[in-house]
Amino acid sequence: TKEAHSTDDYKVKGEGLAFYSPEEVEIAYAEGQVSLNAKVRCRLPIKENGEIVTRLTNTTVGRILFNQIVPKEVGYIDELLTKKSLRNVIGQILADTDFPTTVKFLDDMKNLGYSNAFKGGLSFSLGDIVIPAEKKTMVAAAVESVDEIKANYNMGLITDTERYNQVIDVWTNTNAGLTEMIMSRMKSDQGGFNSVFMMLDSGARGSKEQIRQLSGMRGLMAKPQKAGSVGAEIIENPIVANFKEGLSILEYFISTHGARKGLADTALKTADAGYLTRRLVDVAQDVIITEDDCGTLRGTEVTALKKNDEIVERIADRILGRVSLHNIYHPETDELLASADELIVEAVAKQIEEAGIEAVEVRSPLTCEAKKGICAKCYGRNLATGRMVQKGEAVGVIAAQSIGEPGTQLTLRTFHV
Repeated sequence: TKEAHSTDDYKVKGEGLAFYSPEEVEIAYAEGQVSLNAKVRCRLPIKENGEIVTRLTNTTVGRILFNQIVPKEVGYIDELLTKKSLRNVIGQILADTDFPTTVKFLDDMKNLGYSNAFKGGLSFSLGDIVIPAEKKTMVAAAVESVDEIKANYNMGLITDTERYNQVIDVWTNTNAGLTEMIMSRMKSDQGGFNSVFMMLDSGARGSKEQIRQLSGMRGLMAKPQKAGSVGAEIIENPIVANFKEGLSILEYFISTHGARKGLADTALKTADAGYLTRRLVDVAQDVIITEDDCGTLRGTEVTALKKNDEIVERIADRILGRVSLHNIYHPETDELLASADELIVEAVAKQIEEAGIEAVEVRSPLTCEAKKGICAKCYGRNLATGRMVQKGEAVGVIAAQSIGEPGTQLTLRTFHV
């Protein structure tokens, strides 16, 4: 649970209290003496260097209650649990304990989640949808830029295609800037307890795109495709309004393109995606694990995935479960972090990232030199079991299905810029 801080207007119940044990916290919560989000101190079993030690720790009541269902071998989990971090916690429990223990934890977590979701009764009103005050000035500046571009076109300084592309760019950048502003406002709104933001941040429901349409602007829409044309053309007049303000008649009719396209695609494109999966399986079905090690000296260099300056996927996540091609040393201490031909596990991946190493060469199916199929070392970890892949595993078919299945869902998404 998120930590709540008391303000002059609002006092968090039980903030700053100290408890002897988690059981004492449970009693206090049941008696209504502490809030779930209250910051408290409690003696807790914490994992340090693989050993469980009891320490007086600052945490929240909700986290203490959650840790009551966590197996003792794992230690104390003291972080805000979103969908992504829960997945990591489950992986950690599976690594530290066994299968039946993890199954029991998942069942307990489901019960705890449902009972608290019921008690929480999370919903949102129009007031939770925050429209930034700067929206008007941003839109006005964009309109001014578009007028300038049109003036340049009328004077013959740019071609029609250049004019079109520049107009689209102006609106796309305005939309992106507005979205970032909305997200930062929502994050700080109501002390971080804005319902809409919590639904998005926890990974339970909604996306940035949907929040943008609710409180920013709907943005540019795609024209319906003409038969035989490649790609949908974008209508250069954006929908400046959002759903909270309401759309004008013209904006409403521009946006009906998208709704109609969604319905048509659902009917027509599902078959295409299914056919794609079938062809992918046909191509990849011969790729199976045929040997343990092909002995190749080649591999591929892996770095963190970036979009502009934002890191989309960390290097630790990309190298996890792959086999290192060379010895990896700490750049400052020269300590050996991973040996050549060693499977990179969670702890090693974390050490490599913390050492500031930006690129790692790993074995890859693309560079495998097995005569037929690929070898286990070049493939790495089987994601289903969390262990090294076994001989005979039909990895080609798994890969084909892994691309084809989300492809079925992707075709149903309508196009928003």
